[in-house]
Amino acid sequence: MTGERPATTARTRPAPADATAVAHPNIALIKYWGKRDKQLVLPWTDSLSMTLDIFPTTTRVRLEPGIRHDTVVHDGIPLDGLPRHRVTAFLDLVRQRAELTTRAVVETRNTGPTGAGLASSASGFAALATAAGAAYGLTLDPTALSRLARRGSGSAARSVFGGFVLWHAGHPDHDDPDLGSYAEPVPVRLDDLEPALVVAVVDAGPKALPSRDAMRRTVDTSPLYRPWTVSCRADLRGMQEALHRADLDAVGEIAERNALGMHATMLTARPAVRYLSPATLTVLDAVLELRRAGVSAWATMDAGPNIKVLCRRADAGRVAEALRAAVPGVAVHVAGPGPGARLLETAV
Repeated sequence: MTGERPATTARTRPAPADATAVAHPNIALIKYWGKRDKQLVLPWTDSLSMTLDIFPTTTRVRLEPGIRHDTVVHDGIPLDGLPRHRVTAFLDLVRQRAELTTRAVVETRNTGPTGAGLASSASGFAALATAAGAAYGLTLDPTALSRLARRGSGSAARSVFGGFVLWHAGHPDHDDPDLGSYAEPVPVRLDDLEPALVVAVVDAGPKALPSRDAMRRTVDTSPLYRPWTVSCRADLRGMQEALHRADLDAVGEIAERNALGMHATMLTARPAVRYLSPATLTVLDAVLELRRAGVSAWATMDAGPNIKVLCRRADAGRVAEALRAAVPGVAVHVAGPGPGARLLETAV
């Protein structure tokens, strides 16, 4: 893309009233699952992710003084119901901070599946926060933009940044809990780590149970949820150490057990939340076979049936072929570390 500029450069001129931003999804290696504060979108645990270089979301926010209600268009289709409400409620938050009441037209498009456990809400709200903040004239540094994006979708806090990213849950006793929960980049020697994520889309359709509902049920009813949050702290420490020494095998091993633990909390919710499909289990078996064959490959899953396999960049082609062979017809994409959210100079 041409004509890009940093999303968080402070402005000294009036608000442009028309801004376009792009953001990429991120995949958590240490998972976010469960809110301790639903209004502020504060998580129970810290999380750590990798922003991808595929499936970007592009969002334009255009202020329209003559309209009475916000208009939200997603992939060319006007939104209504809860999806529209999430966007308009977020715009209300931006307007409150900007001390403006002007309504807006929001046009957004995804290049990856929406609502399928592939972090479309992360890229979507990171792009919306970046574009809306600029259009309404807010001056936001990267940390402030991350906090703002979090209010739309928790994982969007991480998509503000590229590469590997740590989202701080914040301390419950903080004087201002909102200030304590934000994301920041994690320094990683990418040339030594050489990471790739091979994404197997076994089902691109929207989930029957949205993540928000599944998350709430799990936190409220699963007897494994609290023990899992405790294990997340140890997993995070191990993950940070593994990234520091560029140990991909250790990164993958920790990521896989953390994801399987998260799904165990869902399976023990009441009633159970099951996103894993027969095709998911087949892909998991294929990943295990790859390791037995000497390929460093480790699976992670979000709230959905689709699998992401962490491996070395040099092995990504072999991993992709193994997944295609395991589930004929499965869509497979290879991703590397991607960029953070940013504004575009011209509307697209």
